[in-house]
Amino acid sequence: MEYALVTGASRGIGKAICLRLADMGYNIIINYTSNDEEALKTQELVKAKGVDAVLMKFDVSVMADVDAHVEKWIDNNKDKSIAVLVNNAGIRRDNLMVFINPDDWHRVMDITVDGFYNVTRHVVKHMLGKRKGRIINIVSLSGLKGMPGQTNYSASKGAVIAATKALAQEVGKRGITVNAVAPGFIKTDMTQEINEADYKAMVPMQRFGEPEEVAGVVAFLAGKDSSYVTGQVISVNGGLYS
Repeated sequence: MEYALVTGASRGIGKAICLRLADMGYNIIINYTSNDEEALKTQELVKAKGVDAVLMKFDVSVMADVDAHVEKWIDNNKDKSIAVLVNNAGIRRDNLMVFINPDDWHRVMDITVDGFYNVTRHVVKHMLGKRKGRIINIVSLSGLKGMPGQTNYSASKGAVIAATKALAQEVGKRGITVNAVAPGFIKTDMTQEINEADYKAMVPMQRFGEPEEVAGVVAFLAGKDSSYVTGQVISVNGGLYS
């Protein structure tokens, strides 16, 4: 009974990842923070693929909340294992650095960086005992290139990229791979306010990407064919920045 835990999974890229991993036969733990309606829809779609789908509502930035759900699930399900962890939860609060208020700085960092730590520390310990596992962190073009108006977001994703490379070296000898996927402009709720007509000219492929195209790369990293790939950042950006 192998499960994949996907954070921020009720909509967008997270939802697409859940469905693609379900196609691979993984049972899915769907983490979300607030949108019960969308989480239930994702759960129904996953179950329709013939696998188990567990809703797990918690805020990744709150350590006690994560402990109460992830650690408890692991302790209560000794006959099951989290074979794949996808750290996808994240938010944007864009502004020029001089106008970023402390709440917007800390909230972005708390969800992306602290969220990575809070969830991964439980799951990687579980994987070490099993001597296998896949950890996949959803980062961003912003974490590689840096984007004006996104100093907080770029800093948070850059931190997770560095953590990905460090953790990969720590756990590789136990059969655990740790990689990151860096989307560019993808059609999701997070890019709704961006006019595709204005920005697609920047992209060599002349279009925004689809969530399913990110999910396809995640599926590769979660599968057998990527067993010797670790510590890498794979961009899904239409050639915008490599």
